Amino acid sequence: MDKHCELWDDRKKNGGNLITKFDDTSWQKEFLEMKPHSTSDVRLLMQGAKGFREAWHLGSLHEEYKIMKRREHQQQQ
Repeated sequence: MDKHCELWDDRKKNGGNLITKFDDTSWQKEFLEMKPHSTSDVRLLMQGAKGFREAWHLGSLHEEYKIMKRREHQQQQ
């Protein structure tokens, strides 16, 4: 599945809605348990971003989390 299809699938699952809940930290807690992280990544996942660079990095961690969840889901099927 290419990246465009994955984005489309995410939109379909969310009813076409791309609104992000910024106070939803459940993915961060789950991601901390999925693999070892650097000290700075743990702090970022627990405390959130304080600037543009940290927000960008947090976004990349979230994408990594979604890829790992997708793979986990595919292995279960």
